[in-house]
Amino acid sequence: MNLPLFSEFSPVSKKIWKQQTIKDLKGKDFEATLLWNTPEGMLVEPYYSAEDLVDERISEVQACQTKNAGWFNQSKVEVGDEKVTNLQLKALLQKGVDALTLDLSKKEKIDLAKVLDGIKLSETPVFFQTGGREAATVSELLRFIPYQMKGGLTDDCLAHWAQTGEQSETYFEELADCIRQTQASPQFRTVCVSSHAFHNAGANIAQELAFTLSSAVTYLDKLTDEGLTVEEIFPKVYFSLSIGINYFLEIAKLRALRYLWEKIRLQFLGFELTQNGKSATERRYERANGYIHAHTSTFYDAATTPDTNMLRATTEAMSAVMGGCDALTVHAYDAVFQKTDEFSERIARNISVLLKGESYLDKTIDPAAGSYYLENLTLQLADAAWELFLAIEEKGGFMRAIAQNFIQDAIEENFQQTLKTLEEGKRVMVGVNKFRFDDGTVVTPPAIDKNSIQSAFKLLTNRRIAQSFER
Repeated sequence: MNLPLFSEFSPVSKKIWKQQTIKDLKGKDFEATLLWNTPEGMLVEPYYSAEDLVDERISEVQACQTKNAGWFNQSKVEVGDEKVTNLQLKALLQKGVDALTLDLSKKEKIDLAKVLDGIKLSETPVFFQTGGREAATVSELLRFIPYQMKGGLTDDCLAHWAQTGEQSETYFEELADCIRQTQASPQFRTVCVSSHAFHNAGANIAQELAFTLSSAVTYLDKLTDEGLTVEEIFPKVYFSLSIGINYFLEIAKLRALRYLWEKIRLQFLGFELTQNGKSATERRYERANGYIHAHTSTFYDAATTPDTNMLRATTEAMSAVMGGCDALTVHAYDAVFQKTDEFSERIARNISVLLKGESYLDKTIDPAAGSYYLENLTLQLADAAWELFLAIEEKGGFMRAIAQNFIQDAIEENFQQTLKTLEEGKRVMVGVNKFRFDDGTVVTPPAIDKNSIQSAFKLLTNRRIAQSFER
């Protein structure tokens, strides 16, 4: 006779579980001992059950997730000599890489036809970091590519402005032209909204989400001012997110982003985010889910005991793919303190290869769906980010919030609190404040001549939390 697994055990409600847990704590305070108050203002319980899956929005969150299994293993290459770079790109495509980011910003004149010789953009997505030359790059690509392209542009002018105070007066006009010129290539995305500036300055996850979404809405406003319709803009927008070391919350971050972005998208189109009773017109816009590029974090990398960066990169990569990223870039473990070599770059590439070839994480769509814990984390995080997003909108939007130092001050407060918890040992970073092996590697942060930067507001700067422990 075959009995269901654990059929001899009677069901236990969450209330009964909590009563038994309080008894087992023998006088210790349940909330102080087992509840987690996150930096995002969320209260995370130690145990979730089916009783917690009562929020009707859970089905909405699931409906907003990507419908495609797998992700692109995307490597970044700095373009130098055209022929040398071309050989480098072809070699990468033979070593497990299936999407590319080309950094064009270090060289003034580049013959892209030579760089891309033998690489077909209809098969291999190629993204271009142009250093402000988006319009010229698109024009050159269209000059010699007669087919539909995959890939896009990685420049985020609003993030650049928040970090430097500099912005071209014609930027949005030129970006609108790039969208118009590439309408025939729907998978060539020209509007990159990135979270890296916020993440690397020290933002918590809710802040990172809220500020990124606020930046995205600013792009929508500016581009519609240039005469584009929202239907033309949305397919061209994609997100590039830094992924940190908080494993489960980072999974929830990607899922919450898709949910909130769909909420914003439908509001721009004049619809409500519901699952039932949709009109034929609304169903027409169920295209969905956006495109997310994930990048492992430099903020949490350490120069001392640098091998631990490989461990962090692996968990970050897992969070990204479990959360449903469309493309993943893993940077080399030694990239923050020295020039990378073939070994460190190979290890970085192979993290994606292993997650596919040995863990089979590319075979499942939305693996977090139905998890009592992750579904609740996703909704809590979405609510926290949305509340902050609305606060920014009340201040007049992203650019006014930056001009008032609202965003910068919020990030700085979180950074200092994170640093304090590490210094006091309340949080452990392996190889940084504990289990550390010093090999004499010391990194001096690049000097910033603040006198040469004229800005009416505080600038966001790229930081690493480990630097305070490397002196």
